[in-house]
Amino acid sequence: MAREMNASEEQERESSEWNVRELSAGEFDALSAASEYGGFQQTSEMAALAQSEGMQTQYVGLVDSHDVPVAGALVAFSQGRFGVEGSLWLGPLCNGNDGEQMTALTDGLREVAERVHAISLTCWPNQVYCVRDSQGKAMAEPNDEMVREYERLGWKHAGFTRGYDALMNRWNYVKDLREFSNAGELLASYAKNTRRNVKIARNSGVEVRRLNRSELNVFHDICELSSERQHFVNRSLDYFERVYDAFGDKAEFMVAEVHLDRYLQSWEEKLAKFSKDAERLERSLEHTKYPDDVRKKLDTAQKNVESARRRIENAHERIARDGEVVPVAVGLFMWHERELVYFSSGSDDRYAKFYAPTALQHEMMSRCLERGVTRYNFYGISGVFDDPEDDGRGVLEFKQGFDGYVEELPGEFTLPVNKLRCGVSDLAHKLLRR
Repeated sequence: MAREMNASEEQERESSEWNVRELSAGEFDALSAASEYGGFQQTSEMAALAQSEGMQTQYVGLVDSHDVPVAGALVAFSQGRFGVEGSLWLGPLCNGNDGEQMTALTDGLREVAERVHAISLTCWPNQVYCVRDSQGKAMAEPNDEMVREYERLGWKHAGFTRGYDALMNRWNYVKDLREFSNAGELLASYAKNTRRNVKIARNSGVEVRRLNRSELNVFHDICELSSERQHFVNRSLDYFERVYDAFGDKAEFMVAEVHLDRYLQSWEEKLAKFSKDAERLERSLEHTKYPDDVRKKLDTAQKNVESARRRIENAHERIARDGEVVPVAVGLFMWHERELVYFSSGSDDRYAKFYAPTALQHEMMSRCLERGVTRYNFYGISGVFDDPEDDGRGVLEFKQGFDGYVEELPGEFTLPVNKLRCGVSDLAHKLLRR
């Protein structure tokens, strides 16, 4: 009598339908482009960036019986304190709920890690754990099955953290662009204050353009201003140059500049108009039947005149100090077939009331519509929604103004490969955190 297979034997039989092999760069990029979990961190361009930092990379692919890739991961190996460590940045490209594929891919990843004598693999799956509204309220049940599947295969979960992670965000703010056909419809979807700020920027001489490689020092220097203000460590100019070289047109270093000459001209024109209005109202006081109404209008006109004069004086001062065209906000935007990611940024706080960062966001989302990219990823938030004193509050409120939603990712998982050395590493990290 044939005996029934136990669960592990049945899983082994199912996973044998799949094979793991190294993919070419072209095969991997095609997989990333087609995968619902794809992103710029899982591409050949990211591999080139990792290699420029001295890392060894490999494209691990899970293929079906026709040798067609159905899942996979870019793995970057680097020398850690206790041995070689492998990283899967926002990978693997695999449905974490699919036990069959996850088993086969995990086995393949472990074999690759063993060949390079890695002590561990760490991944940050780009699969949503919980979808939340803009205020952080869950809109669906969390995907605990995915977490259990990783843990069943030996991946150790680092927990459901909040705050900004040093490597990969666990909380992202996203806007779905599918319902918009043009920039006007997009603008109308924003919160009232954000719509106003886009228009202020537009009327204040703010223009957005792409930086070339020789101008990356501008990007670095403006990011440095934000790093000093917000107490984080800025990336080096060399890093930005390597991103530029590795990603080519898929990485756009954008700058929002204030054209103070145009700003000055617009306020000089407004001053002329307000002055004429005030003069007309003063003359009408001599023969009007409603002097109180005219005086109110005259008071408003005179206030407008004074306001315009102050703006003109301020513009002259800024031009004398900074020049006629001033870069005041920058952003690094990473294109992928699936989305555009607002990866990093900086701004000059002296020009906060020109709302250049808001103009930058609107411009890049408008470009998404032109390219047919339907998902805009504002990237990281802290995941704290109910504490007005949270360090990430300003970032959250800025992104909320564009009326998107929140994707909570599952976070970090580590697969021990050399359990002894990995255990020593874990112990050391625990002691250092005390």
